[in-house]
Amino acid sequence: MAQENKPITQQERKEILTAYRRLLRSGKRSGAKGDMKLVRKAFDVAVEAHGNVRRKSDELYIFHPIEVARIVASEIGLGAKSIVCALLHDTVEDTELSLEDIRKLFGEKVEQIIDGLTKISGITVNEGSESLQAENFRKMILTMSSDIRVILIKLADRLHNMRTLEHMRRDKQLKIASETLFLYAPLAHRLGLYSIKTELEDLSFKYIEPDLYDQIVQGLADSQRKRTRFINKFSLPIILKLNDAGMKFDIKGRPKSVFSIAQKMKRQNVDLSNIYDIFAVRVIIDNEDRNEKAECWKAYSIISDTYRPNPDRLRDWVSNPKSNGYESLHTTVMSHEGKWVEVQIRTERMDDIAEKGLAAHWKYKDNTATHEESTLDDWLKRIREVLDSPDPDALEFIDDFKLSLFAEEIFVYTPKGDLKTAGATALDFAFDIHTEVGFHCIGAKVAGKLVPLSYQLKSGDQMEVMTSPKQRPKKDWLNFVETGKAKAKIRQALKEDVRADAAEGKLILERKLKVIKKTLDRELVDSLLKEFKLQTSQDLYVKVAHKSIDFKDIRNFIEGSTAATRMYRYIRSRVLPNGEKVPLDGEVKNEQVKKEVPKKGDLIVIGDASQKVDYKLAPCCNPIPGDKVFGFVSINDGIKIHRTNCPNAINIRANYAYRIIDAQWAQKDEHKSFESNIAIQGIDDKGVVNTITRIISNDLNVNMKSLSFDATDGTFEGHIRVMVEGINHLNNLIDRLGKVEGIVSINREDLVS
Repeated sequence: MAQENKPITQQERKEILTAYRRLLRSGKRSGAKGDMKLVRKAFDVAVEAHGNVRRKSDELYIFHPIEVARIVASEIGLGAKSIVCALLHDTVEDTELSLEDIRKLFGEKVEQIIDGLTKISGITVNEGSESLQAENFRKMILTMSSDIRVILIKLADRLHNMRTLEHMRRDKQLKIASETLFLYAPLAHRLGLYSIKTELEDLSFKYIEPDLYDQIVQGLADSQRKRTRFINKFSLPIILKLNDAGMKFDIKGRPKSVFSIAQKMKRQNVDLSNIYDIFAVRVIIDNEDRNEKAECWKAYSIISDTYRPNPDRLRDWVSNPKSNGYESLHTTVMSHEGKWVEVQIRTERMDDIAEKGLAAHWKYKDNTATHEESTLDDWLKRIREVLDSPDPDALEFIDDFKLSLFAEEIFVYTPKGDLKTAGATALDFAFDIHTEVGFHCIGAKVAGKLVPLSYQLKSGDQMEVMTSPKQRPKKDWLNFVETGKAKAKIRQALKEDVRADAAEGKLILERKLKVIKKTLDRELVDSLLKEFKLQTSQDLYVKVAHKSIDFKDIRNFIEGSTAATRMYRYIRSRVLPNGEKVPLDGEVKNEQVKKEVPKKGDLIVIGDASQKVDYKLAPCCNPIPGDKVFGFVSINDGIKIHRTNCPNAINIRANYAYRIIDAQWAQKDEHKSFESNIAIQGIDDKGVVNTITRIISNDLNVNMKSLSFDATDGTFEGHIRVMVEGINHLNNLIDRLGKVEGIVSINREDLVS
């Protein structure tokens, strides 16, 4: 949060001017077009509006919008109007300026973009309500669908916040990093901003799992010389052959991101030393406006003649670019040292678009085909269709939106031979064609053969969708559609059906109550909800419409509750000798709650240690003493304790930050055991399982709750559930088992829920 502090010094005024000049140079280098006088005006307005407000680091706040504007200009390559919006992006939210002021000074388009970047105010978030950050993100996406610059500026804003995150409290770091990894990095990827996406992922990972981050960074630094020698040796034969072919090109090796390496380590259950493809070799062709596709395939032919390619690892995004405009040929070849190496082949134009995404595409669109533009428009059209849903549930919207970010791109053919980008299943494809086609879809044919709605599409399939006017969306459809559009439209249709049933049920109930001379008022509805254990009046009316609740039961309850009410009033009118009223079952005095203190032996200290708080250890990550943990206030199950690197933690912190509370392990003397899971992979030698169990049970005296081993073709995979006293005890066990001959990898295992 910004805060007003000491006056601006003369030195700081000079630094502000220096930062502004650096911004102007960045704009000129990136070819930013537009009225730079308007940029100066926006700079002056922003400086005056933010005044001497400072950030947590004690740095003047004005440096933040200047740096965001510099990222917009130099790292994304947007024009003067976007630079203006970046300079002003926090003024409406944090200063006295209003949107009306922005419109008068800079016009309606700048006002629209600033409005999209301004957080929603005046919303109170209660337990069980939608997440405020989800509402803000929804608002931003609504504006993005009409002007993509909103999200590009927001990504620049988030990138600078991540670069300066060290000044925030630890809980804020985790919340912001999780939100970034959950939404903003995938969005940057979807928009083709590879460099920004990679940096957002790495910075988020740095704060979420600092130990593993430092381990990988150090490992990459230690192996840099060896890696450089290998790349040079691998590249030399390719360089010579490309030169002989008269091609102009640049070739370089590029390490994969720290985050992607960590993900691969987790997927394969191995350490860094066992990850071999930690870099890719990139061949960038200067084609001088010659046929780009032919030049890329020519380079591929030369490379595949030099090294043997893996036929299963060829990815052709030159013939069929990704919907974010990404174009490249990817192949994986076997080096002479026996290591697989990924080689990416692209032109300078393709490389520029791959690094800078949309802005670079606009730079080239006047002299290239418009495929990238049309695929981006198609994706934005799908986003607008998701936004068309009248449902106000922001968290459902975020889930649907994320599906559109992660959806795998599959290319299928229509019966007439047209190539289409499709969703994951046959039903997704039906919704891609049109919402009404999806609603009435009863099946599909692939190459003339009937397949179910849940059929998983494969690139190259020729699809024919079958419909029936009698078909209606069903609830189980949500289990096998995977695109945001399909899920949103199915939910919308189901809710419309529920609303129609509820309206009918309400009319039925009102009519029958009229017969017994009763009115359907709020008090009666609340009583019926409690009696039949329902959440909303809509649930009640639907059950009446479906005859799940018989009116005889409602009538019996009404007649019985009248007598019960008279008895309740009689009891409450009586008093005890000390003057207090008779307490009814379930009533607890607030004073009694406040006097309760933690039980002796509590393992977790939550918030104020003087208050008694019930909690449970989350089964998805099984935290044990020594793990870094946090508390999550669930709606139905009290407080759950999760590890900070729990597989579910990113989703929780991104969507429900307001329900996160501080938690830490208490200092304890007595011994207590905690459940933990271990995954083991190795060579299936005789006696290896016996050695493992002997070390666990006899040598270390650890209790095993379950043990399972599966052996296939000379290798085995095992899963062991053990009871340990804490993280040191578990690490000691893993270290001992890791030394057993034949064990290839051993890791702590999470049970993702």
